[in-house]
Amino acid sequence: MRITEIFLSIQGETSSVGLPTVFVRTSRCNLRCRYCDTTYAFSGGTEMSLNEVLAEVRRYGCRRVCLTGGEPLLQPREELQAFFDRLEAEGYELSVETSGSIDIRPWRLHRPRQRWILDMKTPSSGESHRMCFANLEQVADPDEVKFVVGNEEDYRWSRELIDRYRLQGRVHILFGPVWGELEPRRLAEWILRDRLEARLQLQIHKIIWDPAARGV
Repeated sequence: MRITEIFLSIQGETSSVGLPTVFVRTSRCNLRCRYCDTTYAFSGGTEMSLNEVLAEVRRYGCRRVCLTGGEPLLQPREELQAFFDRLEAEGYELSVETSGSIDIRPWRLHRPRQRWILDMKTPSSGESHRMCFANLEQVADPDEVKFVVGNEEDYRWSRELIDRYRLQGRVHILFGPVWGELEPRRLAEWILRDRLEARLQLQIHKIIWDPAARGV
């Protein structure tokens, strides 16, 4: 696996927000979202064996692991499957954060401690046309679908997907504002106005530390 960084931090998003988590950030991404905050993961990284990655994860003594990127599903399928299997066998709780642009069916097998988080790219990202919408038919509790919203057009686009794929009551729905662009209060008002059963998230790691800091 080609790895950009492995570190222990506080989960800033998702339903595990606020909990200590080991982040395994892979290298390479097939998208170029306008507001991306991890452009340093587009290239480079270090080739690590499965045993090396697991040894680094174990070193932190935390049972929660988040596989993120870049885009983690660009890693070799056999290596990812082996990584998932080993974490499951050792009792880790794993969340897999993927952009939603790659079909998750080859990887999404039944593993009780695994949770998929689809980061569906909204129109203001510049990459919404590259989403694999069939993924929205694959996810189910405890999986999560995340929408990063830069304006009301993004919000309406997200609402349409929620309704079309009947996501409410089937998965956890997450909404977050594009950092520094949309006031959280406005997004909160839209969610309350529409009576959405959705979690508003504010990337608390960017509140705790410098928003540009790495490894946190």
